Amino acid sequence: MTSAPGTRPLRPPAPTPAVLRRGLRVIWTGIKQQRGWFSVAVCGSVLWAGATVATAWGIGYVTDGVVTPAVAAGKVSAGGLWTIFLVLAGILVVNVLGVILRRVYATVAGFNLQAAYRRRVTRQYLRLPLSWHHSHPSGQLLSNAHSDVEATWQVFNPLPMAIGVLVMLVIAGTQMVLIDPFLALIGFLVFPGLFAANLVFQRVMAPKITQAQQLRAEVAEVAHESFEAGLVVKAMGREEEEADRFRRVTNDLRDSLIQVGRTRGTFEPVIEAIPTVGTLAVLAVGTAQVRAGHLSAAEVVQIAYLFSILAFPVRSLGWVLAELPRTVVGFSRVDAVLRARGSMEYGTGELGREGAAHSRTEAVDYAYEDRVEHTVLGSEEAIAEAAGEHDPYAGTQGTSERTPAIRGVTLDIPAGSTTALVGPTGSGKSTLTNLVLRLIDPDSGTVRLDGIDLRTVRQGEVPAVATLVAQQTFMFDDTVRDNVVLTGDGADRPDDQQVWSALRIAQADQFVSALPEGLDTVVGERGGSLSGGQRQRIALARAIIRHPRLLVLDDATSAVDPAVEQDILGGLREASDGMTVLVVAYRMATIMLADHIVYLERGRIRDQGSHEELLGRCQGYADLVTAYAREAAQRAAVAAKEEKA
Repeated sequence: MTSAPGTRPLRPPAPTPAVLRRGLRVIWTGIKQQRGWFSVAVCGSVLWAGATVATAWGIGYVTDGVVTPAVAAGKVSAGGLWTIFLVLAGILVVNVLGVILRRVYATVAGFNLQAAYRRRVTRQYLRLPLSWHHSHPSGQLLSNAHSDVEATWQVFNPLPMAIGVLVMLVIAGTQMVLIDPFLALIGFLVFPGLFAANLVFQRVMAPKITQAQQLRAEVAEVAHESFEAGLVVKAMGREEEEADRFRRVTNDLRDSLIQVGRTRGTFEPVIEAIPTVGTLAVLAVGTAQVRAGHLSAAEVVQIAYLFSILAFPVRSLGWVLAELPRTVVGFSRVDAVLRARGSMEYGTGELGREGAAHSRTEAVDYAYEDRVEHTVLGSEEAIAEAAGEHDPYAGTQGTSERTPAIRGVTLDIPAGSTTALVGPTGSGKSTLTNLVLRLIDPDSGTVRLDGIDLRTVRQGEVPAVATLVAQQTFMFDDTVRDNVVLTGDGADRPDDQQVWSALRIAQADQFVSALPEGLDTVVGERGGSLSGGQRQRIALARAIIRHPRLLVLDDATSAVDPAVEQDILGGLREASDGMTVLVVAYRMATIMLADHIVYLERGRIRDQGSHEELLGRCQGYADLVTAYAREAAQRAAVAAKEEKA
């Protein structure tokens, strides 16, 4: 219930100028992908910026043309009041329109990017083979697809406003220079101070924000593990331990966010005070200029108002700078998935659709990766790939240790036969079944079906003719029918008669008939309304209805009553015309139904043959298959001795 051994969280980049450069490149990538929506947002922001600066002009205009004459005359005319209303109302309408365009279209652009990258990440998860998933905890993958994608494109919320602010500063600076160069010089001294304060703020905030982002991912990982392991937690009475584990990571996240809040609380008053100090300086100098007759009161009011309205918008530049580290961290984590190696190679060959399949593995070896370390996070290669300027697989690095699971296995499974794989836990049985179905590729050796190397066939060919029923059965939160059929509407969708036929072979028809809605009964998340044996039988029907040429059962009846298992296997044997069956077996009754038995130990085939042959010459096999009988005999002997005593 912890992360995969040796898997380290991705390290956030340090807040250096390189972060700014990389962040801007990620932003440019997003802009290119959402140029239409983003362009409208920027136009709205420019409109808002112009209207905001025009407010200062409007106030100066009505002060000089209406307020000052009214004060001198001691009264204000109706025309003067209408002038004030129309000027300010017109500016307000333009301002509101700009804000609406900026916010709505920036939000759409940001959410479009999040949706697009979540789809890309999810498609990549589905494309990558099991060998890659084995070394990446599911909680981390969930975090990549959710919080990391969100962190990458969150910067698009303040970005259009920041661009508008730059336009606003140009217009406001030009306007102040035209009014009075001396007062404008005060403003030009204030704004660099404001930018410097924002830069320091960004540098101090960057490591705190990146740490918080990493902790969000860890909280998601722990929560996902706890939910997935709900049955284990309940069965083992570990509710308190799980609560403590979750409490530790959430407390760490809380403390990190508190540090972020404290930093904001320290810097924000300083940043907000700088424009206020500038406004006071303008008023002080401007008052002296008015007394000297160099400026009018309206001009001083106009400049002072410009300072006051620029204080908040300029903060958006700081917001963008503060978001850039999160953008780089989030993109690095997402990009590590999008650029991951491990894709399976496919050819153009086809497999036959009729008759039982002949499967053969030739000297195959396979080892699982124990550790994956990412060392190029936030790299130039990652950013270049996002911009479409780099080979998507270049620059991927990492170290790993591999644990051998299968060693030099050559296994021939004749067409139409039933072969049982037998061996102690950890002997490589499930790994071998995954190799036979090409869920993973061997490190060396060849896997063939009907004499064809599976690496040379088209994608989707193997699932079309071969099916796996695993011990751990997954049920979708859907009806029994859809859990068996697993296809959408179409001409090739099996009808209810075919569904019931598959359920009968899997000995599931009786309990499905007894369900409240029959085939239309929704089984709940992960089949929560069914027992383990019922789930396994529906999963078996799911495989049978596909009429596979090769059926692989990986201890697929372990939760089924032995008597029911006999009926299932008997029905499979009768229906196995045109089907080859490979079964991972533990029960003697299952083994006895096999035509051929293969005994594995420590990843190697130690012996193979009939049950009688292996009992006579393979001690490991004999010990394994007679273990239950010997245990029962020992218990009976002890009980008999106690009765005599």
